[in-house]
Amino acid sequence: MIVVLFWTAAAIIFYTYAGYPSWMYLRSRIAPHPWKRAEIYPAVSVVMAVHNGAGALQEKVDHLLSLSYPVKELIVVSDGSYDGTDEILSSVADPRLIPIISSEHRGKASALNQGIQRATGDILAFIDLRPRLESKALQELVSNFADPNVGCAAGHLFLRTRDHDSGASAVSGVYWRYEQWVRKCEALVGSPVGVYGGFYAVRRELATPLPEGLILDDMYQPLCVVRQGFRSVFDEKARAWDIWPKTSAGEFNRKVRTLVGNYQLLQKASWLLGSENPLRFRLISHKLLRLATPFLFLFLILANCALRATQPYAAMLALQAVFYGFASVGFLWDIPRGAPFRWTRERVRAVKRGCLGGVIHLFIPTQLAAGSLGQETNPCRSAAGSPQPCSLTAFRL
Repeated sequence: MIVVLFWTAAAIIFYTYAGYPSWMYLRSRIAPHPWKRAEIYPAVSVVMAVHNGAGALQEKVDHLLSLSYPVKELIVVSDGSYDGTDEILSSVADPRLIPIISSEHRGKASALNQGIQRATGDILAFIDLRPRLESKALQELVSNFADPNVGCAAGHLFLRTRDHDSGASAVSGVYWRYEQWVRKCEALVGSPVGVYGGFYAVRRELATPLPEGLILDDMYQPLCVVRQGFRSVFDEKARAWDIWPKTSAGEFNRKVRTLVGNYQLLQKASWLLGSENPLRFRLISHKLLRLATPFLFLFLILANCALRATQPYAAMLALQAVFYGFASVGFLWDIPRGAPFRWTRERVRAVKRGCLGGVIHLFIPTQLAAGSLGQETNPCRSAAGSPQPCSLTAFRL
């Protein structure tokens, strides 16, 4: 029985990280479902939620209003800001800017709902404060709606990693490219499970109000669009640039929040696991099985210990011990940039990310019970929690 369970756990882990992505890739190559793209100019309402973003807000507003695509309106919802954000919004004279001031901090989902309710454009583009779009990014994104079957379109995120430690650089390097590749393959054969939440758009008539306190609007909204019989797509030409957390600690917090969001999503939208969700198989394969893999890895090594008296399990136990040993070293030892044996550093980065991901998963139940991870982070906030000046200058292209 232990042998069967051991190989079952190993098979599920392999399927989650290699089998399912490979299957999506083969389908995208053998039987792709392309969609129509054309230069169109529907009325676009940009919706942006902000909490204490005064340090970057003026530059962001100027940036969005200067894009090559003629934005009909820029709706900025200040969600309980107290750092001067409201004053900046009130001082902008451009009639396309529509500020919505909320004295109470209720979270991103509530702020986006206010923006959706106020918007009048045919297309709603949801954009975060921090990412910087290339000049034609919005035009490229909108071009996907030339296909009447497309209800949601997401941009392509590129990450800057200057001055990041090795752990954060590894995640924003190999891992993010891997994740983008999986989403691209999913889009080519239908729709991806989730999109990049900092830059995506939906048809206004398909936009769904978000549940109060929702963390992952970038999964809920596209899945609701697909539920209504439309398609969600991924556009590599609609490029946005952002900065990932610079430290492993920052990446830890970001990843925990995302994973807690997955659990929360199932609680707030139980239909996702039912027949109403056309992407149920992809949701389970791409997202939900990943939540189980840390526990499968733990079971794998425990079962391996019980089977260590025979081969090939003794050798496999030794390999696992070596892997976790290197992962532990990689997690604790940050190899500086420019150090010799760069190839060694890159491999330690990879195992550090694996170790970090396992620790994150193991902490999920505690964080859920604490209920403290539903708050949006402010890109212009110091580690101590107080507002500090920040700028988008680093994103100039």
